[in-house]
Formats: sequence, structure tokens, C-alpha cells
Amino acid sequence: MRHSIHLAMGLIGLAALSACDKSGGDAVDRAFQDVNVVDDNNLGDIMLTVADPNEAVAYFTRTSKEHPDRIDLRRGLGRSLVRAGRETEAVGVWQEVVAHPEATEEDRINYADALIRTDQWEKAAEVLDNVPPTYETYKRYRLEAMIADTEQDWEKADSFYQTAVELTTRPASVMNNWGYSKLSRGDYDDAERLFLDAIEHDRGLFTAKNNLVLARGAQRNYTLPVIPMDQVERAQLLHTLALSALKQGDVEIGKGLLNEAIETHPQHFETAVRSLRALENNVVN
Repeated sequence: MRHSIHLAMGLIGLAALSACDKSGGDAVDRAFQDVNVVDDNNLGDIMLTVADPNEAVAYFTRTSKEHPDRIDLRRGLGRSLVRAGRETEAVGVWQEVVAHPEATEEDRINYADALIRTDQWEKAAEVLDNVPPTYETYKRYRLEAMIADTEQDWEKADSFYQTAVELTTRPASVMNNWGYSKLSRGDYDDAERLFLDAIEHDRGLFTAKNNLVLARGAQRNYTLPVIPMDQVERAQLLHTLALSALKQGDVEIGKGLLNEAIETHPQHFETAVRSLRALENNVVN
């Protein structure tokens, strides 16, 4: 923003030097238009990163209506709608973007992403099929891997996941997805390894911690793994283990884990309490 201020002052100074010309007023107007473009770009970047998602949606909705010819503003609206959890609306916006003559391959990938978020897997696969194979990005391969998972094409899924991991410096989320894919196939050892790798890359990724516990519970291993966790997370993971035990018919173990989860949680753990009450009522009945 400081750079924008300095640029604005420089442009205003240049405009002032030409004020003696008849076109001086036009020069000032053009100068301020240039400043507004710089400020709009900075504000757009802020809206896409740190702003409240719904505020970003409002900003890009307004500015794209004011400048309907600017595809960058439509892209910003599409990304903001996804951030705000409004995926159905995002699909419509990205559909407009990819129909624009200035649309890029990345736009098509973002369109496929929005389609997947709305459970339109076949359409997403069609969109990605139209992206040249030479266009290789982390996001493209992550989406390809997820689609291969739905088709149970495990060899292709593993290949895509591996490529996605290699194309990013922040692989935790894709490692977690890959691990869940392995978990769904019953490949528990590989699933555990991938979840642990994901946690190593992102110690705060609770989804990977929960999935790791699911993988252990599926093997009737009801001890918590040695991973970073706070007290609330520990209680939640104990609850997940309890449900795994109950699913496998290990009722007494499940009951004990539920009690431990309730005692561990620093506050009232309503979800675990309800699970325990339901279990006790079933046992009584």
C-alpha cells in the first residue's frame, strides 16, 4: 500500500506539471484512474487472502458489476465464493469465466474444483480432460487423484497423488487425502504412514489426526498415537476411538473410552455424553 501512495504522489506531480496545457484536466483524471487501478489490485489481493470471505464476495460482486469486462474480478468472485462455502454459486461464476475469450487453463481447473465441491464428478472429469496434459500443477493433479478415487482406479490415483505431493511445498492436505484413499481400500499401514507425514508437515491439521485414529481403530488398536495434540483434541480423538471400538463390537472398550473422553475434555463434552447415554440405554434395553 505504501508503494501505491508513493506512485499516486508521483502521478499527481506529473499531472500538475502539465496543468498549463489545455489537456491538463484530462491528465489529472488519467493519473487518478491509474492510481485507482493500483489500489484496486492491492485491495483485490487482500480480499482473496485475509478478508472475511463474505466481505470479499460483496466486494467482487460490486466491482465486477462496475467493470463487467474485467475477467480478473470474476475470478476473484469465484475464489471468494468458494472460500465462503457458497460452492453452487461459484460453479456459475467459473462457468462464465471459462466461457470468456481470455480464459486460461487455471480457470478450467478452478471450474473443475467448484464442480467437485458440488458433487459433479463426471462434469469435473470432462473439464479436466480438456486441459492439456502438458499443463502440470499441484491443484490439477490433486483433483485428478480425487476423481480417480471415485472411479476406484487406485493405480492412477496413487500416481496422481504422488505427483501432487512433488509439486507443492505444503503437501499436508494432499497427504491426508491420499491417506484417506488408502484407508478406504483397507491399506491401513500406508494410510497411517501418510497421515503421520501429513501431521509432520502441518501439526495443526486435526483432520489428519482424526483419520490416523480411525486407521488405528479399524485394526482394533485403541491407543492414541504419539502426536502433538491439546486437551480438547485428545478428548475428541478418544471419542473417535470409542466410536471405532463400538463399531467393531468392542462395547466395554468403547464405553471406557467415552468416559475417558468426557473426563479429559476441559469443558462439557456434550457429543461424548450423548454417545455414552445412547450406549447405556441400549444396554439396559
